[in-house]
Amino acid sequence: MAGIYIHIPFCKRKCFYCDFHKSTHFTQKNEIISGICTEILLRKSYLSEEPVETIYFGGGTPSILPIQDIKTILSLINKTFRISPDAEITLEANPDDLNPDYCTALIQAGINRLSIGIQSFNDKDLKLMNRRHCAQDAIDSVKNAQKAGFNNISIDLIYGLPEMKLSDWLLNLDQAFALNIQHLSAYHLTYHENTVFHQYLKKGKIKAVPEDDSFAQFNLLIEQATLHKFIHYEISNFALPGYFSRHNSSYWQNKKYLGVGPSAHSFDGHSRQWNSSDNNAYLEALNKNLPFYEREELSLNDRYNDYIITTLRTIWGSSLSYIHQEFGEAYLKHAESVVDRFKDSGHLIVENEMITLSREGLFVSDDLMTEFMIV
Repeated sequence: MAGIYIHIPFCKRKCFYCDFHKSTHFTQKNEIISGICTEILLRKSYLSEEPVETIYFGGGTPSILPIQDIKTILSLINKTFRISPDAEITLEANPDDLNPDYCTALIQAGINRLSIGIQSFNDKDLKLMNRRHCAQDAIDSVKNAQKAGFNNISIDLIYGLPEMKLSDWLLNLDQAFALNIQHLSAYHLTYHENTVFHQYLKKGKIKAVPEDDSFAQFNLLIEQATLHKFIHYEISNFALPGYFSRHNSSYWQNKKYLGVGPSAHSFDGHSRQWNSSDNNAYLEALNKNLPFYEREELSLNDRYNDYIITTLRTIWGSSLSYIHQEFGEAYLKHAESVVDRFKDSGHLIVENEMITLSREGLFVSDDLMTEFMIV
């Protein structure tokens, strides 16, 4: 099974925390849609005719697209690849785009899952992040989607914001679960370079929350999700049973995926490819039949490191027996040596040769993954 990701590189406004590739100028929108369609045809053989079980419109803000553009892309994908009858087809959306008519049109176009970038139900935080919606827009967007017939809705929230109190975070979570969503992605604020927040941090205009506060907010997230019967299946992802993101899970399970559009990444099991993250360069290369992506053949070390990074972050964990079988004795011994160093600290859990992270381990997951990796 395989997945297809479509990157829509346009936003009406740049959020102060975001470092994804996007443009706030829509003059090239039609050209980019045409380029994406050209790339779909050029990459027809990339997935080796494997059935496609997930399609994901990401960005950027895919919900800025007129319905006809979404239909055009989906129609071409259906003609070009083998699409599973029960494929999960997700569209990322901004709350203020999801009016009743647009939600109904998305259902009719074939979208069956929404990922709504709410980020906060607090107007003060939304203004701080330079979001273009208010808290009421966020609530209305979920209700509009539900009335249109969506029964697989995910929302994104951000915690660890400057000056965020535990009580503020609890109010966000209470509102989220009150909306009867099926999936929640909750991310701690990261100060990526080349973002406004990173500049604000350097200039002292904002301060990062203390680590103790971050840990308290993370713990509250897990407790509230568990209380509402959500399963914590990946570091930042929670879902009701049967509603795990099939597309994102394919990344964490090392399945093949094709990424189309500027900056999109692809993986075929042996190599990785990444498209130009310059809209003009991407279009020019496609028009002149020149390479529009770079490619890297993965070494054994690369594949082992990728396995650790993608699996250790999930509820399923990393398999010592798989490491031995797929990578060999030396990699097994290395992994076992890391387990020996951390098994008594409470950060790792090892059962039936499966390594998973405890709650304490999840909070310092990047550090633990680095320990397992081989440079």
